[in-house]
Amino acid sequence: MSLGCLTLDVSQQSSPGFRMVIMPRFLPIIALCVLLGSPAQAQQARLLVSTDWLEANLNQPDLVILHASSDGSDYEAEHIPGARLVLLDRIAWEGETGVGVELRRFAEIREALEEAGVSNTSTVVVYGSNPMHAARLWMTVDVAGAGGSEPLFLDGGIQVWREEGRALSAQTPQASRGRLTLQPDPERLVTADWILVRLGHDYLSLVDARPDDEYSGADGGLGGRVNPGHIPSARQLYWEELVESRERPVFLPVGELADLFLAAGADPEDTVVTYCQVGLRASVTYMIARMLNYEARFFDGSWRDWGSRDYPHYPKKAVLRSQLQDPEHLD
Repeated sequence: MSLGCLTLDVSQQSSPGFRMVIMPRFLPIIALCVLLGSPAQAQQARLLVSTDWLEANLNQPDLVILHASSDGSDYEAEHIPGARLVLLDRIAWEGETGVGVELRRFAEIREALEEAGVSNTSTVVVYGSNPMHAARLWMTVDVAGAGGSEPLFLDGGIQVWREEGRALSAQTPQASRGRLTLQPDPERLVTADWILVRLGHDYLSLVDARPDDEYSGADGGLGGRVNPGHIPSARQLYWEELVESRERPVFLPVGELADLFLAAGADPEDTVVTYCQVGLRASVTYMIARMLNYEARFFDGSWRDWGSRDYPHYPKKAVLRSQLQDPEHLD
């Protein structure tokens, strides 16, 4: 295939010969949304791909499959044939405090992705054994503007691939180095100060991806290292609510995902900012917000950053989703 486009044959389509094309990044996104909105894909968020789709496209020349891992041991044991390993410490570091997961410089990210074979014409598919690690890599590829189109994400990860008895490999593929020019979007990443000056604005929807104890402040704030609680007006949407389970990370149908974001106060026209404790779990909610076509932003510093500042926080007024009876009852 030329120009970095990937043409997909979809055998499930009702119309013979139906074909989909993943368009280059800067062509109108609506074209991709319409094409992926076919009957067989109607219940799946855009940019999520199935195991059937990936298996059918393993040999496409522009396809680059990235396996996200913390230490590489899961990749060495078994991985999807042709997948290239990307270690999290190549794209993220622990931050100046030593407690965090923050983006490395874009030059370092480009180096890691080029080593994994990503080029300007690549169609990137991300997966991993840990859905949070995989989503962190997806977020990184997305905000860095790497590849020839928006990155794709394997729904269900290697867990479903293995469950279905598909081929696995322990061999490291012989992949040529990519040639990559990043096209980062500076608006995709926000800081604590960016949020602070916009608190209370109707268009801003803060989505907190942490569990009850962290959101409410019952955890003491990273064991007493930061202030406990959450950002004022932030609504809780724990990332595990978006999937069947951590062990079988298949995302819910797109309608249910949309309902969860609406219940978390994110109207379709809102700017959605996702955060968590250190930046892993929020990668999942950011990814789904992007797939639902929200104007999504990622707060990389997350609570580790906000909670270490003398900024407003609500440790005692938290309304947990599990306790919320009145949808209009906000903290």
